[in-house]
Amino acid sequence: MSERAPEPQTVLLRRGEVHSPADPFATAMVVERGQVAWVGSEGAADAFADGVDEVVDLDGALVTPAFTDAHVHTTSTGLALTGLDLSRAPSLAAALALVRDFAAARPDDRVLLGHGWDAARWADGRPPTRAELDAATGGRPLYLSRIDVHSAVVTTALLDLVAGAVPREDAPLTSDAHHAVRAAAFAAVTPAQRAEAQRTALAHAASLGIGTVHECGGPKISSEDDFTGLLRLAAELPGPRVVGYWAEAADEGIAKARRLGALGAAGDLFVDGALGSHTACLHEPYADAGHSTGSAYLDAAAVAAHVTACTEAGLQAGFHAIGDAAVTAVVEGVRAAAEKVGLARVRAARHRVEHAEMLTPEHIAGFAELGLIASVQPAFDALWGGPDGMYAQRLGAGRARTLNPFAALLKAGVPLAFGSDSPVTPLDPWGTVRAAAFHHTPEHRVSVRAAFTAHTRGGWRAIGRDDAGVLVPGAPADYAVWRTDELVVQAPDDRVARWSTDPRSGTPGLPDLSPGRELPVCLRTVVGGRTVFVRPGE
Repeated sequence: MSERAPEPQTVLLRRGEVHSPADPFATAMVVERGQVAWVGSEGAADAFADGVDEVVDLDGALVTPAFTDAHVHTTSTGLALTGLDLSRAPSLAAALALVRDFAAARPDDRVLLGHGWDAARWADGRPPTRAELDAATGGRPLYLSRIDVHSAVVTTALLDLVAGAVPREDAPLTSDAHHAVRAAAFAAVTPAQRAEAQRTALAHAASLGIGTVHECGGPKISSEDDFTGLLRLAAELPGPRVVGYWAEAADEGIAKARRLGALGAAGDLFVDGALGSHTACLHEPYADAGHSTGSAYLDAAAVAAHVTACTEAGLQAGFHAIGDAAVTAVVEGVRAAAEKVGLARVRAARHRVEHAEMLTPEHIAGFAELGLIASVQPAFDALWGGPDGMYAQRLGAGRARTLNPFAALLKAGVPLAFGSDSPVTPLDPWGTVRAAAFHHTPEHRVSVRAAFTAHTRGGWRAIGRDDAGVLVPGAPADYAVWRTDELVVQAPDDRVARWSTDPRSGTPGLPDLSPGRELPVCLRTVVGGRTVFVRPGE
């Protein structure tokens, strides 16, 4: 993301397909002073041609609202893009070879950082031991987070850098021990390395048509300097908008969120951990971990206290909750807060629940009643769902089939905001829409249109904005231009899909996202009327 010349005040885009509810057959759009000024037909566009500063010939390309990724860890994403990525390692031996090569290639790094290992996909079925990592790194400090970022394996040299006692047994570190080693590892990242990682992540997001990211920071995830540095960088450079959430509880968290420039004391405020690391909090034990039911970090009383304080302070609250017991704590806690400060005030605050994977019908009804935003990651199902996936290993097939019930949430009227939780899963907006539309469990599938809305307008609604994320006059000119094949209407119900393709329905089409088909290619991304990405050669 380099500095660009100031954008023309008024731009006419024409001879394309403009995805807009203002005109389902629109082929042209006028942008003026950072806002959409007009959307309409090619013939009507002639009236604007002489009065604009620039005319862009779309040559048949598709224009859509820019995507919003509602859950991102920007610095970690950048470090994964520029550092050691083990997400594609096919075996333990291959992962160790990548560690050796990475260590040899970076002799000056104070701490080696890597991400993405997943022993559940390896034939060995186990993570690397500390001795294996010590040998692969030559005894240097190394931090390797599991793909869900809720556990990590490290070298002895990194343990030696941690202040205080950390368990030395040869197993992945979780909970407080993991937070301690992560803090030690990230403390070794220099400000210059951190800024470069942030620039890399934001530039990559822009290249994928992402116009806004919700940064989920907090004392157990990053640092105050990391958080404020990112917000400052995003304000200074042309690129995606960054909305920050700071995950710290009660009065101290609220005060810090305000001081740091966060929109809310929300995001990854952990009620539990993650399924892959056996730390998501369950009502019934894991299928593959004896009598363990995971880890509970906040109970309903703590949730109620935080929601009450945030509501009275006029801030969003939000929680990370994955397991069914964790979601129960959130729903019970928010309901208790509503009884204290009033249901209308709680609903108006649009408090958020991140991930919200293990939901019962009672949970979903509670979300709808309390006005909770479900900030969810469809790629989790694409990666871990299905009869042979990690969910089934951890929970058994029956419970696994209940996870990520997007259709039931929508049917109940629960607002959805889609994200990636990058670097847990990659920034991949069209892939995210596809994952929701082609969920492993058919009854949880939603239409491509509903999924697209959750990944564009849904992210804006999650920050309290109902006037954005859609290309209509007066909305922010955040849009992306795509090279794609013919547009279609895809819905789980064939009858709906057939009717929606009838011109009389007035339903604008979207790219065919059927599995196996090529995803659209981003040609240009514009944020607030300012171009932040142009594909080379375009």
